[in-house]
Amino acid sequence: MINAVGAPQSILVLGGTSEIGLAITAEFLRRGPARVILAALADDPGREAAAAAMREAGAAEVELLDFDAADFDSHPAVVDAAFAGGDVDVCIVAFGLLGEAEELWRDQRKAVQIAQVNYTGAVSMGVLVGERFRRQGHGQFIAMSSVAGERVRRSNFVYGSTKAGLDGFYLCLGEALEEYGVRTLVIRPGQVRTRMSAGVAEAPLTVDKEEVAKLAVASVDKGRRLVWAPPAFQAVMMVLKHIPRPIFRRLPI
Repeated sequence: MINAVGAPQSILVLGGTSEIGLAITAEFLRRGPARVILAALADDPGREAAAAAMREAGAAEVELLDFDAADFDSHPAVVDAAFAGGDVDVCIVAFGLLGEAEELWRDQRKAVQIAQVNYTGAVSMGVLVGERFRRQGHGQFIAMSSVAGERVRRSNFVYGSTKAGLDGFYLCLGEALEEYGVRTLVIRPGQVRTRMSAGVAEAPLTVDKEEVAKLAVASVDKGRRLVWAPPAFQAVMMVLKHIPRPIFRRLPI
């Protein structure tokens, strides 16, 4: 369990090479060593580097699991393997695809792929890990959503719609599991400086992954269910959500 100083004993990262997921894990490890389980694609070239980074950050041990978000039939075995060494205290849901926005709505194969990975895969793993958390009587989800899903806009609506689905699922999964001692934190970042955003023009309120990590861990401490990264985005989105669609669709965002 997460101890009195906020240090988990075991952390599962779904999307085990995610820069944000690894940054959050490293922030937890600043409080003490933990068993870290990195679940990533078998052919992901960043797996070994991610494992080495977690050892350097203070992990007591690091385990690598093969995980394909779109291979739903394999998910029960992935979860079995993750929990084979004992309880898992924190599960970070940090996998996803961004894609090229104007290509996605014209390419059926790519649109289905991003929907399966970002939404269906997240639901599949959420249900499976959530049931394990329920049975062990504790657990903390940290689900990486996006402000893009809070009000889906024309400029990236396929990606945004997948994040809208993930966001709603994990918020309500948290409500369903709360009576069993399980907590869920949904994080809605704007643009974060990572490999995924490297080819995208930097937007206002862009943050570093370390800022998101500090916010995530502090929000777990406070028992928060939903946060924006940076927090100022909450006010921005409150305004944007109430702009009539005929006007909203003309905004340069």
